[in-house]
Amino acid sequence: MKRLNAIFFHFALGVFGNLYAAEAPNILLILADDLGYSDLGSYGGEIDTPNLDRLAADGLRFSQFYNTGRCWPTRASLMTGLYPHQANHGMIFGQTAPRGYQGTRKTDGLMISEILKPAGYRTYQLGKWHLGKNRPKLNDTWPLARGFDHSYLAVTLQNYHNPALLYDDTQAIKRPGGPAPMGDGSYYLTSALTDRTIAYLKEHATDHPDKPFFIYLAYTAPHFPLHALPEDIDRFRGRYRKGWDTVRQERHERMEKLGLVKTGLSPRDPDARPWESLTSAEKDSWDTRMAIYAAMIYRMDIGVGRIVEQLKKMDAFENTLILFLSDNGSSAEYIVRGDRHDPNAPPGSGGSYLCLEVGWSNASNTPLRMHKSWVHEGGIATPLIAHWPDGIAARGAITHQTGHVIDILPTIADLADALIPEEYEGHALPRSPGKSLAPVFQGRQRAAPDFLFWEHIGNKAIRKGDWKLVKEHNGPWELYNLDTDRSEVHDLSGSHPGIVDALAGQWEGYAEKTGVVEWDSFPQSKIEPGKNYRRK
Repeated sequence: MKRLNAIFFHFALGVFGNLYAAEAPNILLILADDLGYSDLGSYGGEIDTPNLDRLAADGLRFSQFYNTGRCWPTRASLMTGLYPHQANHGMIFGQTAPRGYQGTRKTDGLMISEILKPAGYRTYQLGKWHLGKNRPKLNDTWPLARGFDHSYLAVTLQNYHNPALLYDDTQAIKRPGGPAPMGDGSYYLTSALTDRTIAYLKEHATDHPDKPFFIYLAYTAPHFPLHALPEDIDRFRGRYRKGWDTVRQERHERMEKLGLVKTGLSPRDPDARPWESLTSAEKDSWDTRMAIYAAMIYRMDIGVGRIVEQLKKMDAFENTLILFLSDNGSSAEYIVRGDRHDPNAPPGSGGSYLCLEVGWSNASNTPLRMHKSWVHEGGIATPLIAHWPDGIAARGAITHQTGHVIDILPTIADLADALIPEEYEGHALPRSPGKSLAPVFQGRQRAAPDFLFWEHIGNKAIRKGDWKLVKEHNGPWELYNLDTDRSEVHDLSGSHPGIVDALAGQWEGYAEKTGVVEWDSFPQSKIEPGKNYRRK
């Protein structure tokens, strides 16, 4: 972004009014939660996602786009353009933890919403936030304090049919679905987020037609607990009786035909049992569980389609940049919390509390290894669909250029001609290591990042070109050539010790620069329930 242009833009706004708004793109940033790399139809999945697939067919898909592997660090990187520890969001342990692990503040980096406001944008937030300490009351880390004009905030993630607490701007809403925990069928969070997005769009078209908008729609689907509408579950029930091994094989074949991957299928996760070893009752149970997960994605896709229709009705679709991605890979967690699990409640209802677990998570991340919270490819690879008729010439193209969520803020600033401040209230702000994706949107090759960097709960990785160095917490470094082995099956660390040493040194240098502290070296790290992440 050219700062002189940004300065002139703000001058022009002051002299001529919102002169430039008609040319500035609207921006709709949609973030799914725990969606696997291959879950969408346009990424090889068998789940019905016609609306997202249509955006992909008329837009641009990224085959090698990355998140940070977990909810809150990805959201911090997405919104600030910084690596998680730069944004003080490696974890959210509070002020007694080392810097880098406390929870982000304005002095740690301004958010997309905060840089777009001076550029004339109206800003709206919906859904999951997870930035700053998750206290159940309004505070200075929440959306309304971070540049958003309106917010429909899901504070807790315990129940889709009857969430414990929402905030409609400053108004607390407790149990919108009636008696806890089941609910009365009148409320489903995914649909409510869609409804409220459409309401914001209608309000914007009526009250602010001269201004561009930025909408950050953070769906909670398909994050656990697995809750879905009964009719949606019925749509998919029986589809997964074939098992995770077959689903993985079929997805991989479709991905190869689409041109998304040229890597082999990784072996089944060793913590997932062979499907053939399960009893008939177990197969039925796991089929139901994946059907609920698919139903959650299906309902989210319906929501995207409804929002697109509203954009068309208000003549905003052509000049709206839609970005759709996921915060991490699919989850192998098996956590029960919040309203807890009633074994007698119908699966998918508000009284149930089920997780996807390792077998289906492995399938969702096809063909890659590992899951959410790891920084192997299965934990950090995300689909990214970019659709913008006025600004993206590609129709159904797939780009293999690498990108990372740190690139989203510089991209939006570039397209909106918004200034990225260098300081806030006398405090110097970290510079975003990300780069604008605008050249990719224009069909050009952008300058590749020097390297990409990850750390989460002791899991570490660095990618430089096609080489990736990665390790599990307390494990050895592993080296892969992602050009031929993105599934990370063939460890080349033994045959290329020089590359290992060079990349490990670069990782250590950047870790020190960005505030990474060795995991297990501070008391708060013992809180993390690592035992909940994989199970046979």
